[in-house]
Amino acid sequence: MSGGDADFGFRRVPAEEKARRVGAVFSSVADRYDLMNDLMSAGLHRLWKRQTVAMAGLRPGFQVLDLASGTGDLARLMAPRVGSTGRVTMSDINEAMLARGRDRMLDCGLATDMDFVLADAEHLPFANASMDRITMAFGLRNVTRKEAALAEMRRVLKPGGMVLILEFSRLRLPALEPLYDAYSFRILPRLGQWIADDADSYRYLAESIRMHPDQDSLRDMMQAAGLEDCDYTNMSGGIVAVHRGRVY
Repeated sequence: MSGGDADFGFRRVPAEEKARRVGAVFSSVADRYDLMNDLMSAGLHRLWKRQTVAMAGLRPGFQVLDLASGTGDLARLMAPRVGSTGRVTMSDINEAMLARGRDRMLDCGLATDMDFVLADAEHLPFANASMDRITMAFGLRNVTRKEAALAEMRRVLKPGGMVLILEFSRLRLPALEPLYDAYSFRILPRLGQWIADDADSYRYLAESIRMHPDQDSLRDMMQAAGLEDCDYTNMSGGIVAVHRGRVY
């Protein structure tokens, strides 16, 4: 991919540089990623992820692709649901994050039931119509060409399959916006400095949330990529939303 600019937080950078910069962010925070998630969300991210998996309607034997899998929170929840006849593939563009996830699955005794694939969501190395479910938690906003990633998800999904995207979205409680902004831009970078010795990466993460498409815009992007019956469910007042799209 070359040409054009892309958002990197509130800055514009050459599109071909965004993936490298995002990679540097997650390589920097990989070792403290899980701890920071718990602190940043007061543990709510675990509830959001469990609700997302519950919405997936998983069955034994399903082939599941978890994109931007990171340290594997979704994958760990999904593997028992698809059972020994199914398969969960953890995929991430960042080698440090994927290695961290693989180590966690080894610790949980689940690694033999999974595949681990280093891959770019814009260019998936999977066959057409090969997955029953595709999930992505808190990863789409970091993708340079979101339209390309959504089109790839559509290509890889089987008829009858579903894509589920859990992502930060637009707060639907205006009275809380000043508090939310103060937390995002003042407290979060300080937490990042204190816990991960990296304020800049968490400042980027806060900015990337504000630059991500809102609920309706992302639904429309999914439909434009060829997914059907696209909808979304807000959680925690719209701080996050789960978007779903299907193929028939």
